[in-house]
Amino acid sequence: MKKVLPLLLAVVLLTGCSQTPKEMERALSLRAKLLRASSCTFDAEITADYGETLHVFRINCTADAQGGVSFRVTAPESIAGITGEISKQGGALTFDDTALFFNLLADEQLSPVSAPWVLMKALRGGYITSAGMEGGLLRLSVNDSYEEDALNLDVWLDSEDVPQRADICYAGKRILSLKLENVHIS
Repeated sequence: MKKVLPLLLAVVLLTGCSQTPKEMERALSLRAKLLRASSCTFDAEITADYGETLHVFRINCTADAQGGVSFRVTAPESIAGITGEISKQGGALTFDDTALFFNLLADEQLSPVSAPWVLMKALRGGYITSAGMEGGLLRLSVNDSYEEDALNLDVWLDSEDVPQRADICYAGKRILSLKLENVHIS
């Protein structure tokens, strides 16, 4: 009996350690839902932080099952109507008499209009480094790749596990912020 008791105690402790925390289960459930979905639509207000200046614009987005994102700029009025598509193969912009120009971020790897694509890519397949509650929202920290120059994302989900906002960071500095509205995953 004395030999069996430590063995039983070890099994109980190891079983408890193997359980996935509730917050991580919610994160993985969102990932599974996005991977099963045929589309995800949302509106995003994107803020690009260039240090001395901030650029803010609004776009309407649709993410497809293959990981591509199409968008239409809705504000400010001076660039409204510009459309684009982004995938891992690249991107394209369409516009009439209006130019959309933003300086590149993250050592010239990232355009602000690609923020929704980066968000969807990270939620669908990035490395979730942590998940925990913050101010009533579930906060996920996600790396978009395993590379040294990975983008780090902090994503906040509401009680229904719908993304509400996200920060994209590079080299320890927030470079892009997204406020999400009208998120529908189908």
